[in-house]
Amino acid sequence: MNNLFFFFCLLFASLFKLSFSRGGFPTSINVSGVENCSFAASARHLFADIKVSLAEEMHLKRLEELAKDYMSNSDLENAIMSFNRRCSGISRVYSIGKSVLGVPLWVMEISDKPGKEEAEPAFKYIGNVHGDEPVGRELLILLANWLCDNYMKDPLATLIVDNVHLHILPSMNPDGFSLRKRGNANNIDLNRDFPDQFFHMNDDPGAHQPETKAIMRWLDEMHFTASASLHGGALVANYPWDGTEDKKKYYYGCPDDETFRYMASIYSRSHHNMSLSEEFPGGITNGAYWYPIYGGMQDWNYLHAGCFELTLEISDDKWPNASELPTLFEYNKMSMLNLVASVVKTGIHGRIFSSDEGRPIPASIAIKGLNSTIHARETLADYHRLLVPAGKYEVIATMPGYKSRSTRIVLGEEAMTVDFVMDPAITPINSFLQRGWNCSLPGLHLEVFFILVLILVSVFLCFLLKRRVVLNYPKQRQSKRSVLGV
Repeated sequence: MNNLFFFFCLLFASLFKLSFSRGGFPTSINVSGVENCSFAASARHLFADIKVSLAEEMHLKRLEELAKDYMSNSDLENAIMSFNRRCSGISRVYSIGKSVLGVPLWVMEISDKPGKEEAEPAFKYIGNVHGDEPVGRELLILLANWLCDNYMKDPLATLIVDNVHLHILPSMNPDGFSLRKRGNANNIDLNRDFPDQFFHMNDDPGAHQPETKAIMRWLDEMHFTASASLHGGALVANYPWDGTEDKKKYYYGCPDDETFRYMASIYSRSHHNMSLSEEFPGGITNGAYWYPIYGGMQDWNYLHAGCFELTLEISDDKWPNASELPTLFEYNKMSMLNLVASVVKTGIHGRIFSSDEGRPIPASIAIKGLNSTIHARETLADYHRLLVPAGKYEVIATMPGYKSRSTRIVLGEEAMTVDFVMDPAITPINSFLQRGWNCSLPGLHLEVFFILVLILVSVFLCFLLKRRVVLNYPKQRQSKRSVLGV
């Protein structure tokens, strides 16, 4: 009997060794003192491992069942194209790139003049950043169709379409969705893949995931005023900063902390019950105070492009039953609409021109006391600066080669237009030309005129020098002949 018991102990020990060799646990088991069967502790690890595997398997099966009533990636693409055909007068569809597995990242632009540059703010919504948080992709399709159905009928829909360029990316992570996991096809969390301000992570441009690169190119091409990404697993509007310098958890606000709190509150107060949260006062939170993260998209938007982005947790359940989606849309609809409308209804807006020719110039706009600067667009020189209403501000416009301009304003509850006309800086060359020449050259800068004069003088001097050489050449030959006695 003892021999049989010893045999079974050795058999189980060998089985454990085979299991642990690939799972990260110790690969050797002490079977000395067979009476005690000391591999029992390892057995507990194995059974725990099996329990976790079974739980994961059950979870995946549950997600597969739930996903049957959600749009697949193909369904989502068809829904986007169908929307564009139905609402072609106020929309266009374009791709910003592809996922790891080659799925196009489709964007819907909604505007009365889609695809055309206007002196209007641009806003973007991004859904499905995490593959296992699919509510956002469904709600964004519903939002696009609601705007289409209610344009010229509902005042808020009409305001947005006529005055904002709204860009909607329903799914940033289609691969993660199809795989039913948080990360992308390379198992990378896309909301940890952006360059970070505090730590040297993700600094190599070539190392970013294709989805991350697509977002970064998009920000370089488009001039977004504000944006939001839709997540699941909580009910709160999150704002920068998302991390801290020492990786500890505490409130760490960015320079525009008050403005971000105001934006987050617009979403929370417009929501069915977000502002009633017992966990998050007012339904909003500073990201670092909640829990610090690094390499996030939210902070990168603000730092890199001056785009004011929120991270919106819109459903306590990451993957609710699809029958709940219409209700979730109704709970979030006014929040999504009011957040987009805020880029038109609040803050300061304007354009910047040069005084000498009246042409638009892409100057920078700063607010005294805030270490934050936004830039006017290159082509139209329009800017859109979000600020908390009912405040006093000093607005400063700067541009290399021009004198800075500033103005003090009292911002009410509605948006204010603040245009700037900037004078070219007086350089020593300009000053000399203006005093000595006192000439007027319409359509030409004095600097350009001065350069042209220098070029003409140089050409004339070269001509005289060449002519002198040619005229002296016969005399030189005659002198040589005399010397040689020819």
